[in-house]
Amino acid sequence: MPPRHREVKTETPTKPSRWGVWLFAVALAAFLCGSSPLRAFPFQESAKPEKPEARPESDKQTDDKQNKDKQPKKEHAEAANALPAVLWRDPGAIASLDMLNGEGGAKDAPDPHAEYTFIKEDLSGTSTKFNVQDSNGVKWLVKLGVEARPETAATRLVWAAGYFTDEDYFLPQIHVKGLLKLHREMFGASPETGIVPNVRLKREGEGLKKVENWDWFDNPFVGTRELNGLRVMMALINNWDLTTKNNKVYVADTERHFVVSDLGASFGKTQWPPSRVPVFPHATKSSLKDYEDSKFVRAVKGGTVAFEMNTTAPFFIREFDHAYFNEYRQAEQVVRGIPIADARWIGGLLAQLTPQQIRDAFRAAGYQPDEVDGFAKVVEKRIAALNQLKE
Repeated sequence: MPPRHREVKTETPTKPSRWGVWLFAVALAAFLCGSSPLRAFPFQESAKPEKPEARPESDKQTDDKQNKDKQPKKEHAEAANALPAVLWRDPGAIASLDMLNGEGGAKDAPDPHAEYTFIKEDLSGTSTKFNVQDSNGVKWLVKLGVEARPETAATRLVWAAGYFTDEDYFLPQIHVKGLLKLHREMFGASPETGIVPNVRLKREGEGLKKVENWDWFDNPFVGTRELNGLRVMMALINNWDLTTKNNKVYVADTERHFVVSDLGASFGKTQWPPSRVPVFPHATKSSLKDYEDSKFVRAVKGGTVAFEMNTTAPFFIREFDHAYFNEYRQAEQVVRGIPIADARWIGGLLAQLTPQQIRDAFRAAGYQPDEVDGFAKVVEKRIAALNQLKE
């Protein structure tokens, strides 16, 4: 169930531009306004609720209707809460795992020659996605763009460490009947021919139901070795998109499975996200050079280890969208303050992977041979670093 710089020279202008004046004004406003506090792991501070303002009766009626529509979902989530919560299970003989096919195995892999029929576009998140059904009756969520490859590889490594992941597969090309022009970038997909290149296919499992999202700082596993190991995994693959919307709880096999469902922002450099202000330097995905150049262990102190995660934008950038950028500031806390014993535990599991298996994870994602070897060497180096940690 529930997949990787160039130096630019600039010249200082002789006169201040209107942009510079505006930016200074924004920076000054940000300095005066301050920033929202961060939550620390595993403890949190509760903000005092503000007194709500009086609202028009029409708004209240709209809210009442929306709340009524949400009631069945709420009841389903409450019923699911009675099921046991599971984050990790023993992966068994790790050295024998099929890293080419991951969680779903070869039995659930898509038929590369199948005919896919377009169902609808999925506008959730930021990536280009749409739903299809293949000629065997299996439904898939198709993702296009830069995240298709890194997400496929990432699911293999996270799954090998014992965590639940989506059943993700990469195909260099599929044919989609009835493909429409999408609202988002098409990345070479053609409605005229139906050809869609370089896709990640996520199998939509039968009997699998998402009930809610879960929070890194508020979940049943806070303080456990298993959650700490998952935090390490996010640092190992440089997944910087550590927001609640990417964490999902699925009901499967009479259990609640806690899953990091979107791993596409991996194998690049960690920095603030590109959305909102793309003109500034930002985090990357699926960039071998960035992944090779990035630091892994930030500091070791007092029996804990902090990993590198640079997702805090400068205060003047945060003013473009304060709530959005502060959410990404929290990602830095996810990979800090991890007990060394727990980091070494997950490192010991990953050390059981063979060089072939690690390379298979990147082969499964359609990377070229030199990229496969390059990404694998960084992963191997990081696994070794985990096992060399000392209190």
